[in-house]
Amino acid sequence: MTTIYTLVEDYSGYESPFLAQHGVSFLIEHKQKTILFDVGQDAAPILYNMDKLGLDPQEIDYIFLSHCHYDHTGGLLDMLKAIGKKIPVIAHPLIFRSHVVVKPELKEIGVPFKRKTIETYGELLLIDNPTQIVKDIHSTGEIIREDFEKGILDVYTYENGNLVKDEMRDDMSAVIGTPEGLVIISGCSHAGIVSTVTCATKILGDKRIKAVIGGFHLIHSEKERIVRTVEAFKKLGVETVYTGHCTGLRAEAAFLEAYKEKFIKLHSGCVIEV
Repeated sequence: MTTIYTLVEDYSGYESPFLAQHGVSFLIEHKQKTILFDVGQDAAPILYNMDKLGLDPQEIDYIFLSHCHYDHTGGLLDMLKAIGKKIPVIAHPLIFRSHVVVKPELKEIGVPFKRKTIETYGELLLIDNPTQIVKDIHSTGEIIREDFEKGILDVYTYENGNLVKDEMRDDMSAVIGTPEGLVIISGCSHAGIVSTVTCATKILGDKRIKAVIGGFHLIHSEKERIVRTVEAFKKLGVETVYTGHCTGLRAEAAFLEAYKEKFIKLHSGCVIEV
C-alpha cells in the first residue's frame, strides 16, 4: 500500500482544519520510504498540516521538485531545516536558471534560493533522464510534448543578457508502479498532462493507469484543449483523476462530467491510498 498525503493545495476543503496556499506539496509513503513531492511557496502551512496529519518531517527521506516555480519550491529551505538532516533533493539540472514572466509586469518566478544555499542543507541530485528514486517510484525526467500540447509557454529566461522564451524543460513528474497500474503525480504539468501520462507509460512499460494526481495547468486553456485532454485521458484508460491547483474550474468541471465519482478535487489534507 502506498499513501499520498496532500500537504498543501490551493483549496483547503469544506469545514477543513487544514491550511491552503497557492501551490502544491505531496508526501508519498511507500515501502518504508518517504518522498516529499514539491514544497509549496512556504513551509509554514505544510508543517502545520503535517502536524494535523500526525506526520514527522524528520522521517522524510527524499525531496522531489517538479519544476522551478516559486509555488512549488519556495518552502524548500525551511523544509530542509525542519527535516534536520542532509537528504537528497532531486530536480532537473536547469531548475536554478533565471525564470521570469513579462505580463502584467516583469517578475522573477523561479526558485527563490541560490543553489549554494540549498547545498548547505540538502544533497542536490540534478538529473534530466528517467530515474528510479526508490523501488517502484521513478522520475519521468524531461518530458517531450506531444500532439496538441506542443507550443511555447509565455515565460522567459536570460541568455547572454537577452530575454528568450523558456520551454520549461525542467518540468518532471513522479510515477508509482502498483499491481493495479500506474499512479502519476504531477506538479503543474507544464510539459502537458497527456504527454506526461504517455511518457510515464513508456518508462514503466505499463499502459494501465490507476490514477493521475496533481495540477494540469489548464486554467487559461481554451475549451478545445480541455475537451481534447479529457478525451485523451479516456482513450488512455485513466481510471481516477485527482486534480486542483492550476487545473482551473472549467477543466475541473469537464473532468467531473466525464469521470463522475472517479473525479476527486484535491484539497489540503486529502489522503489517497493506492
